[in-house]
Amino acid sequence: MQSFERVWVSIVTTQSAPPAWVVSVSAAVAVWMVVDRRLWRRTRHLITTAHEGSHGVVALLTGRRLSGIRLHSDSSGVALSKGRSSGVGMVLMLAAGYVGPGLIGLGAAALLAADYAVAVLWLLVVLLALLLVQIRNWFGLWSVLVTGSMVLTVSWFAPEQAQSGFAYLVTGFLLVGAPRPVVELHRSRRRGGALNSDADQLSRLTGVAAIIWVGIFLVVTVGSLGIGASWLLGGLLAG
Repeated sequence: MQSFERVWVSIVTTQSAPPAWVVSVSAAVAVWMVVDRRLWRRTRHLITTAHEGSHGVVALLTGRRLSGIRLHSDSSGVALSKGRSSGVGMVLMLAAGYVGPGLIGLGAAALLAADYAVAVLWLLVVLLALLLVQIRNWFGLWSVLVTGSMVLTVSWFAPEQAQSGFAYLVTGFLLVGAPRPVVELHRSRRRGGALNSDADQLSRLTGVAAIIWVGIFLVVTVGSLGIGASWLLGGLLAG
């Protein structure tokens, strides 16, 4: 019981901002995880998890019935839901995927700017736990379990400075990583691929060209990166 009380206190209590060098190293590692091609093949799974999880959350919030989520070894995924095949709910669910990682990162950046680093980690633990019960394939189950176990271990056992550094790393990765799948989607569409992408499905539902939806995804993800970075830098300077 005392352990849970300690965790709760750490969640609702602010922590001291980590040293500037910790934030700088976390940011550099986050960028490296995105720009290195070989590493991106592995780290992209984390963005896919956030992507499909965002589909699932918005599906539930708009009254759709979530049938399950699958995450595949090639870093693709799918979130299946039941409900009307058109309408605002379907549009919002489809639009949530590509913008989801950036918006999650933006929310985490807001918490970090307010010095709630531990709260960021436990929020991620809760989101991953909720996602876990919706996974419908073995690779997805393994992927979410490994990710969740890593975040939980840091949240429970690591010292405060390590928790803060890890929270900055995860937040930075979500913010920096979110635009890259949008750019990859655009390149794939230019080559004639991804004909059933979220953008193309949104185009069929709304009559708005798929390239415009890709542009909206890019504006939201790059905007989240810019705003989130300014919050983190502002919070660090204020500290």
